[in-house]
Amino acid sequence: MKTHAILAEKSVSISALRNNPAQYFGDQPVAVLSHNKPAGYVLGAELFEEMMKLIGDKEGARAFRGRFRPSGAELAEYCKNSAKALEDAKPEDLVEDFGEYKSTGRHPRR
Repeated sequence: MKTHAILAEKSVSISALRNNPAQYFGDQPVAVLSHNKPAGYVLGAELFEEMMKLIGDKEGARAFRGRFRPSGAELAEYCKNSAKALEDAKPEDLVEDFGEYKSTGRHPRR
């Protein structure tokens, strides 16, 4: 026999929920049972809005971190663009910031 987790302190049968649904919309989730198994959960509007805000905050944080942790596709694109910039650069463009070449006037060998 498979057991099912009930993720709420209160529960109600579907039949009881049908009789008076408004009493179950509160600040706590209520498990709705069908044949003694969880069929769903009833949430009040305020609790639902809080949950959505938390999910949104988490997604926003993930997107923010994502800007500092580029995906594999983004890294590949950065590499491709960098390689293209190096291929198109003139020797003087490449040595401008390198003190050794700037002070000696030597350019790197190609």
